[in-house]
Amino acid sequence: MLHQCSLMMPTIPVAGAVSRIAKRFFPKNGVRILMVGLDASGKTTILYKLKLGDIVNTIPTIGFNVETIEYKNITFTIWDVGGQDKIRPLWRHYFQNTQGIIFVVDSIDRERISEARNELHRILSESELSNATLLVFANKQDLPHAMSSSEVADKLALHLLGNRFWYIQSTSATTGQGLYEGLDWLSDNIVNNKA
Repeated sequence: MLHQCSLMMPTIPVAGAVSRIAKRFFPKNGVRILMVGLDASGKTTILYKLKLGDIVNTIPTIGFNVETIEYKNITFTIWDVGGQDKIRPLWRHYFQNTQGIIFVVDSIDRERISEARNELHRILSESELSNATLLVFANKQDLPHAMSSSEVADKLALHLLGNRFWYIQSTSATTGQGLYEGLDWLSDNIVNNKA
């Protein structure tokens, strides 16, 4: 006599898994933030200082890092995209549905500040980012000979941005100085800009 054995495999709740992933990257009360800037400006260090409250050893970002950060009843989904010159053309793939931009500048890198300005103005001219709120982190303020935030603002020609909501904040990714003040401004102004 032949017996048929049916093995019951646990069902994987695919819809639930997809829903959890969607909630992580597109939360209801959340905003999508694109964090860009030239390589070695401190983007990844900032991301993990905000996420973990600590400094982590980083290597140059070849692709992207993405983390969600809860702050002031807002879920920020921050996409930290690599800044090497060969990767910058790929930034455009992250523009869709971006509500805020964090542009990170190395305040001691005087040689490349004009390159940073050109990249910033290039992305801000993109139609998909026309309504995105801009926060500039003038990073590495803890190091000697760092440009002040007002000098960085001048060199980036932020005064030429017209009607765009923008703000510049002095920061130090390693100490955390200025990071939450920047998020305060960003959370207030993204909410106001969405209204």
